[in-house]
Formats: sequence, C-alpha cells, structure tokens
Amino acid sequence: MGIFNFRGARSKTKPTAELPIQVSDYMSKKLITFNPDQSVLEVMETLIKHKISGGPVVGKENELLGIISEGDCIKQINESRYYNMPMENFNVEKFMVKNVETIEGNVSIFDAANQFLQSKRRRFPIIENGKLIGLISQKDILKAVLKLNGQRWRDK
Repeated sequence: MGIFNFRGARSKTKPTAELPIQVSDYMSKKLITFNPDQSVLEVMETLIKHKISGGPVVGKENELLGIISEGDCIKQINESRYYNMPMENFNVEKFMVKNVETIEGNVSIFDAANQFLQSKRRRFPIIENGKLIGLISQKDILKAVLKLNGQRWRDK
C-alpha cells in the first residue's frame, strides 16, 4: 500500500504587493507654513483657523528655519503680560524653535514612530536638497498603521 497525504493540493501563494511603509508615503505635502517676520498673533489665528498645533517656519527659498507651535505662542503671551508689551510687537523669529530635528522621507513609519518616542516631538519636517518637502506628524503615523492593519508589518 502507498502512503496517503490528506493535506490536499497546496495553493500557490500570490506575491503580495509592496506595502507603502515609508514616511514619504504618508507625509503631508500641502503645508501651512509661516515666515520669520510674521506676527505671533497671525500665527495663533492660523493655528486656530486650520485646527493645527504648529507649523514650519521657512525662508524665501522654502528652506526650513524653524518650527512654531501653540506652546511657543503661549510663551509669547506670558512674556507680553510680564513685560506689559502689546502682542503685536512680537514676531515668529523670536519664539520659534530654531534647532529643528528632521526626518528623511525614505525612513520606515516604524522607525519614525520610534523617533517620535525618543524625541517627544509631535511633528518632523522632511527636507530634500535643502528645501522643505513635507511634514510627518504622530497622527500621520497612526493613519498609516490603520491602513496597514492586518498586513505583515515587516519593513525592508
């Protein structure tokens, strides 16, 4: 008598398409940016209007100069009260964070998530050839993971 195999015919596995898992696949490209000469009051109005918590500060050539956030605006409010100065006298350059940590577009979203945990930042600008090309936020990472839910999470 022969040996019987009860498994049946094996189906051939179809190759899965490459999953987009790089920061560049999920970064925001249409950015609200600020310039260093803008008043902090204008920034506050823009943050509230667009329901964002901060944004990049860029120069004339779209080069990244810093980041301004709600927290930076709060510092300005505190200083204006302390020194009894009108808020219109303060510009973005004085209150923005100048030493900005960036991330590369070809980094996986998982490495970006780790960088978020290490740095305690809420957003990272993406720079290419000295120009701002995008921004990745913690929320973008969450959206990416929801899209990948149920998939195999193995980066290259």
